[in-house]
Amino acid sequence: MPNRSPSGGVDERAAATGAPALDRLRRELARGTAELAVLSVLSTRRRYGYELLKLLRETGGGLLEVKEGTLYPLLHRLEDAGHITASWEAEGRARPRKYYSLTPDGRTHLALLRGEWTALVAGMRTLLDTLDGVD
Repeated sequence: MPNRSPSGGVDERAAATGAPALDRLRRELARGTAELAVLSVLSTRRRYGYELLKLLRETGGGLLEVKEGTLYPLLHRLEDAGHITASWEAEGRARPRKYYSLTPDGRTHLALLRGEWTALVAGMRTLLDTLDGVD
């Protein structure tokens, strides 16, 4: 995660001093949250792979840099687990695209992941708020 300035923006100076460690943390967080992010995006409507990548990059604040080499194996695992379905479709003369949709089991799984994420964020917020005043 980028260091934030008091105004909420990224503190570039602070981010640069711990760049390797922060880069590693960002990669680990992106990997750990990719399933939640992908299922969340698919909960709104069906999408094809490149559209998913683009949306994750645009809406993730630069923190969800999911690469193709990560996304497609994840999509296959989610499909194998029954959380999503895939179908090939072509519009007009365009190349066929593989569209992914959330299944009812996927919605249930997403609800569980969201609950876990919410609990984790709340726990970290409590910890950090508690420690703010501790020397």
